[in-house]
Order: sequence, then C-alpha cells, then structure tokens
Amino acid sequence: MLRFSLIPDMKRLVILLAVGLAACQTVRTTQPGVVGVEREQSMLVSSASINSAADQAYRKTLSEAQRKGQLNRDSAQLERLRAIARRMTPHTGAFRSDAPGWHWEVNLITSKQINAWCMPGGKIAFYTGLIERLKLSDDEIAAVMGHEIAHALREHARERASQAMAQSIGIAVIGAATRVPGVAMDLTQLVIDVTFNLPNSRTDEMEADRIGVELAARSGYDPRAAVTLWEKMQRGDQPAQGQGGGGGEMPQWLSTHPAHATRIADLKVYSQRVMPLYEQARATR
Repeated sequence: MLRFSLIPDMKRLVILLAVGLAACQTVRTTQPGVVGVEREQSMLVSSASINSAADQAYRKTLSEAQRKGQLNRDSAQLERLRAIARRMTPHTGAFRSDAPGWHWEVNLITSKQINAWCMPGGKIAFYTGLIERLKLSDDEIAAVMGHEIAHALREHARERASQAMAQSIGIAVIGAATRVPGVAMDLTQLVIDVTFNLPNSRTDEMEADRIGVELAARSGYDPRAAVTLWEKMQRGDQPAQGQGGGGGEMPQWLSTHPAHATRIADLKVYSQRVMPLYEQARATR
C-alpha cells in the first residue's frame, strides 16, 4: 500500500523538478561597460513578474508614506533629486538598451533614516535623513543614485527572488516526498523584503559600486564622490542622539549595504578608471 500511495507524490516531485529546470535561464543582464561587470546570472523569475511585483510594492510604500504625511514634503529637495535622475537615466543605455525607456520614478520620504533604494524597473526613493544628516553634495547624491540604479540594471532583486524560488521548489520537492505542505510565495512581499530587510551579497555590492561610478561619470557627476560618501559613512558623519539622529545606530542604508575593508579602495580604483568619461561629459555640458 505504501508503495502505491507514493506514486502521485513522486510524480509531483518529478514535475516540480522539471518545471524548475525548464524555467531556469542563464542571462547576461547588462553590457560590461568600462568597469567590466559581466557576470552571468541564473534566473527563475521573469522580468515581467518581478517588475509587476515591484510596482505594487512601490505603490504600497508610497501610499504608506502619504498616509503618514511623509511623501514629497520638501519640493526643493525632490526637484533636486529628480533633476539628478533626469541626467543619469539616459546613460543607463550604456549598460542595457531598454533601461532608458523604463518608467523611472523618484520620490522623497521624510524620515531620519539614512536610506535610499531603487526597486526593479526604476522605482527610486530617497529619505531626507540620508541627504540632510550626511550633508550630501549633488555628486554624492549621484553616487548613491548610481549605486541603487545599478542594482536595478543588474536585476539583483530578480536574481535573489529566483534564489528564493529555487529554495521554495526544494521545499516543495521535500514536501511532496514527506507530505509536508510547501510555502506559497508572495512576490510583492519578496520584493519588499529584498529592498528593505535582506543584505545584498558582496558580489552584488561590488557590481553596483562599479556600475554606479560609471553612471555618475557618464552623467557629468564626479565619480570620486563615491569615495567621499563612504568615508562619511565610515566616520559616522551623522548627528548625535538628541540632535535629530540616532547616534550609535547602524544606518538603514549601511545595514543592507554591508561595508567591507576593501570597499573604499575598490571605489578609488574604479572612480579613476572612469575619470575620462567624467571629463568628456563635463566638456560637452
């Protein structure tokens, strides 16, 4: 009896494995650019699915900020951010031809958090705490924005969602054999998790750093500002407790963008590599 009762579950196991293998693609999401980022990535989730989920997650985040009276309260800073984005987004075409045509959005959330992010498909948000507490120049804002845009260009969220889906398939396969129910995936919630809660890998961060300085340089922003930005982060240039800050706290942007001993050194090397692009952009402005 046991042998016969396992047959349907084994069929499900084979089907799950077959579907997973068939859906998995090895892709090259971006051109290497001057900085030479050319790692291939394995994807189980489609771009269309992750972009749709990201749009829903973005609307949810903006709606919550609007409800709390935190959305786009500083019109001058908002326009400053959008002006920088307008200079940068056309140059995303150096890495992928479809990116300049994305529905790019930039919004500003009033919060003491030192944070910024770009969801899949070009959905950007900055927090006032990042700009004000670190006293960012336009070049430093471009460094942050370029880094976050690079995550979207490289589809790191899609890649991490694919890894989560592969784990989910593995759980489902085990469930099929043991009759333990699997866990359903909410792609919108997964986008929120990878944006706000889960740290990026060292590889993802390195790729975003390098592509980010090239984007800044192509847009006419000094790529060396990425170095001064991280030097500020390293020093902890933020107000002490009682002065509008959270002295001693790990900034949100740092908690999901882990700093490594070699990071500033790497940024110095790659910002110098793209200096000719910056000088060319300045000469033609």
